[in-house]
Amino acid sequence: MGKRKSKTQENTTNLLGSIIEGLHKKKAKDVVSIDMTEIENSICKYFVICHGDSNTQVEALADSVLDTVREDTGEKAWHKEGLENATWVLLDYSDVVVHIFQKQYRDLYKLEELWADGRLKHYED
Repeated sequence: MGKRKSKTQENTTNLLGSIIEGLHKKKAKDVVSIDMTEIENSICKYFVICHGDSNTQVEALADSVLDTVREDTGEKAWHKEGLENATWVLLDYSDVVVHIFQKQYRDLYKLEELWADGRLKHYED
Protein backbone atom coordinates (compact mmCIF):
# COMPACT_ATOMS: atom_id res chain seq x y z
CA MET A 1 0.00 0.00 0.00
CA GLY A 2 1.44 3.37 -1.08
CA LYS A 3 2.00 6.25 1.27
CA ARG A 4 -0.92 8.71 1.12
CA LYS A 5 -0.33 12.42 1.16
CA SER A 6 -2.06 14.23 3.97
CA LYS A 7 -4.75 16.72 2.99
CA THR A 8 -2.43 19.48 4.15
CA GLN A 9 0.41 18.17 1.98
CA GLU A 10 -1.98 17.91 -0.97
CA ASN A 11 -3.07 21.53 -0.40
CA THR A 12 0.56 22.64 -0.26
CA THR A 13 1.37 20.71 -3.46
CA ASN A 14 -1.61 22.34 -5.24
CA LEU A 15 -0.57 25.78 -3.96
CA LEU A 16 2.99 25.24 -5.17
CA GLY A 17 1.72 24.19 -8.60
CA SER A 18 -0.49 27.28 -8.88
CA ILE A 19 2.39 29.56 -7.92
CA ILE A 20 4.67 28.01 -10.56
CA GLU A 21 1.89 28.29 -13.17
CA GLY A 22 1.35 31.97 -12.31
CA LEU A 23 5.07 32.67 -12.69
CA HIS A 24 5.30 30.88 -16.04
CA LYS A 25 2.31 32.84 -17.41
CA LYS A 26 4.41 36.02 -17.24
CA LYS A 27 7.73 34.44 -18.30
CA ALA A 28 9.56 34.33 -14.95
CA LYS A 29 13.25 33.54 -15.28
CA ASP A 30 15.11 30.70 -13.51
CA VAL A 31 12.22 29.48 -11.35
CA VAL A 32 13.30 27.24 -8.46
CA SER A 33 11.66 25.86 -5.34
CA ILE A 34 13.46 24.93 -2.17
CA ASP A 35 11.83 22.11 -0.19
CA MET A 36 12.45 22.89 3.46
CA THR A 37 10.16 20.25 4.96
CA GLU A 38 13.15 18.31 6.36
CA ILE A 39 14.78 21.39 7.92
CA GLU A 40 14.05 21.69 11.62
CA ASN A 41 12.36 24.96 12.65
CA SER A 42 12.10 26.25 9.06
CA ILE A 43 9.76 29.20 8.60
CA CYS A 44 7.74 27.50 5.85
CA LYS A 45 7.61 24.31 3.79
CA TYR A 46 8.82 25.80 0.48
CA PHE A 47 10.50 28.87 -0.92
CA VAL A 48 9.88 29.68 -4.57
CA ILE A 49 12.47 32.00 -6.12
CA CYS A 50 12.61 33.59 -9.56
CA HIS A 51 13.45 36.86 -11.25
CA GLY A 52 12.16 39.24 -13.88
CA ASP A 53 13.92 41.73 -16.13
CA SER A 54 12.35 44.95 -14.80
CA ASN A 55 10.21 46.30 -11.99
CA THR A 56 7.27 46.16 -14.42
CA GLN A 57 7.81 42.44 -15.01
CA VAL A 58 8.38 41.75 -11.29
CA GLU A 59 5.07 43.46 -10.52
CA ALA A 60 3.33 41.52 -13.33
CA LEU A 61 4.76 38.24 -11.97
CA ALA A 62 3.46 39.02 -8.48
CA ASP A 63 0.02 39.94 -9.83
CA SER A 64 -0.07 36.74 -11.91
CA VAL A 65 0.76 34.59 -8.87
CA LEU A 66 -1.85 36.34 -6.72
CA ASP A 67 -4.53 35.93 -9.42
CA THR A 68 -3.65 32.34 -10.39
CA VAL A 69 -3.52 31.10 -6.80
CA ARG A 70 -6.82 32.80 -5.95
CA GLU A 71 -8.50 31.31 -9.06
CA ASP A 72 -7.06 27.80 -8.57
CA THR A 73 -7.16 27.39 -4.79
CA GLY A 74 -9.20 30.27 -3.38
CA GLU A 75 -6.23 31.21 -1.18
CA LYS A 76 -4.98 34.75 -0.68
CA ALA A 77 -1.46 35.73 0.36
CA TRP A 78 -1.21 36.29 4.12
CA HIS A 79 1.38 38.99 3.58
CA LYS A 80 2.73 40.93 0.60
CA GLU A 81 5.87 43.03 0.66
CA GLY A 82 7.91 45.01 -1.87
CA LEU A 83 5.22 45.87 -4.42
CA GLU A 84 5.98 49.61 -4.09
CA ASN A 85 9.37 49.48 -5.84
CA ALA A 86 9.21 45.90 -7.23
CA THR A 87 12.91 45.08 -6.85
CA TRP A 88 12.16 42.19 -4.48
CA VAL A 89 8.56 41.14 -3.92
CA LEU A 90 7.68 38.65 -1.20
CA LEU A 91 4.34 36.82 -1.20
CA ASP A 92 3.69 34.80 1.96
CA TYR A 93 1.20 31.94 1.65
CA SER A 94 2.26 30.49 5.03
CA ASP A 95 3.42 27.06 3.75
CA VAL A 96 4.98 28.61 0.63
CA VAL A 97 6.86 31.92 0.48
CA VAL A 98 7.45 33.37 -2.99
CA HIS A 99 10.43 35.64 -3.72
CA ILE A 100 10.32 37.54 -7.03
CA PHE A 101 13.46 39.53 -7.69
CA GLN A 102 15.00 41.74 -10.30
CA LYS A 103 18.11 39.80 -11.36
CA GLN A 104 20.69 42.09 -9.72
CA TYR A 105 18.95 41.73 -6.34
CA ARG A 106 18.63 37.98 -6.69
CA ASP A 107 22.36 37.79 -7.41
CA LEU A 108 23.06 40.02 -4.40
CA TYR A 109 20.97 38.15 -1.79
CA LYS A 110 21.64 34.58 -3.05
CA LEU A 111 18.73 32.95 -1.20
CA GLU A 112 19.43 29.60 -2.84
CA GLU A 113 22.83 29.57 -1.11
CA LEU A 114 21.41 30.72 2.24
CA TRP A 115 18.96 27.79 2.23
CA ALA A 116 21.35 25.23 0.73
CA ASP A 117 20.16 22.58 3.24
CA GLY A 118 16.83 22.39 1.40
CA ARG A 119 16.17 20.34 -1.73
CA LEU A 120 16.39 22.56 -4.80
CA LYS A 121 14.14 21.93 -7.81
CA HIS A 122 14.45 23.83 -11.10
CA TYR A 123 11.43 24.49 -13.33
CA GLU A 124 11.66 24.93 -17.10
CA ASP A 125 11.02 28.48 -18.33
